[in-house]
Amino acid sequence: MGDQDKETIVSDEEETIEKIEPEDIEVEHSDNNENDHAEELAELRKELESLREEKEAALERSLRLQAEYENFKKRTEKEKSAAQKYKSQDLANELLPALDNFERALKVEVNDDNRNLIEGITMVYSQLEEALKAQGIEKMETLNEQFDPNLHHAVMQVEDEEKDSNTIVEELQAGYMLKDRVIRPAMVKVNK
Repeated sequence: MGDQDKETIVSDEEETIEKIEPEDIEVEHSDNNENDHAEELAELRKELESLREEKEAALERSLRLQAEYENFKKRTEKEKSAAQKYKSQDLANELLPALDNFERALKVEVNDDNRNLIEGITMVYSQLEEALKAQGIEKMETLNEQFDPNLHHAVMQVEDEEKDSNTIVEELQAGYMLKDRVIRPAMVKVNK
């Protein structure tokens, strides 16, 4: 039954109950005396009032349950959306050490003996980076940026007159973000 049908039934019942006024209730006259009629009428009025209160309480419970259900649905959708948005974080955390090792391997001096090996490592490294980018995981740019404790982890400080204060002068380990979330802060050297 749709919400509109429920509202129609509830409003019809309200109209019916509201139309019945205690004064409108007819009591059959019998040989009983007037006190019996007054007691009967008072009892019927109490019963009517009790029914009105029950109806109001049921309506209030129904509305409260409906609101709780709507809140539950919204909360569940929000959690599902967040889980979907950041689903690749665990995989990224597992792959980042391998990427670091690839970067170290690529820093080796290239000569005729290792040229082909370095080219192969470069290709695999590029494929891994592209796969991570496709999942929304990207390396942070840090050199010459202002130090931000939310994005960077300062492990050293240096004094360089040519650089501005609080500027990153060297990246020791790359930092990565998954969409708008930092999954690993960059380890950097900062100018004092």
